[in-house]
Amino acid sequence: MLSSTEAEYIAGAHTTKEVVWLRRLLAELGLPNNDPTILHMDNQSTMAIAKNPQFHDWTKYIEVQHHFLCCKVKDREIGLEYVPTGDQVADALTKGLNQEKHNKFIREMGLCHPV
Repeated sequence: MLSSTEAEYIAGAHTTKEVVWLRRLLAELGLPNNDPTILHMDNQSTMAIAKNPQFHDWTKYIEVQHHFLCCKVKDREIGLEYVPTGDQVADALTKGLNQEKHNKFIREMGLCHPV
């Protein structure tokens, strides 16, 4: 069974692969971006591992392929930003929320406010 930190680290690695692919596509289309792409995370342990995997003894159990995230953070292609769990805008797409929080997140995504 994966810890939540390990699961989020692996999800971050997969997201990083997608970001790198999109950045390269945009560069080929003449729209390069030299600034890091920011990943919003709500797990500070995951962020600590991504910034320094040698610091944590149990990271040896995470497969090498998932340390892609760490490499891209080190190369400054990816940046990590902490966002508290209650402020994760993407929750509007993945969770059942009360109407107030749902409407807030919909507005923050720039989508039409539901009537």
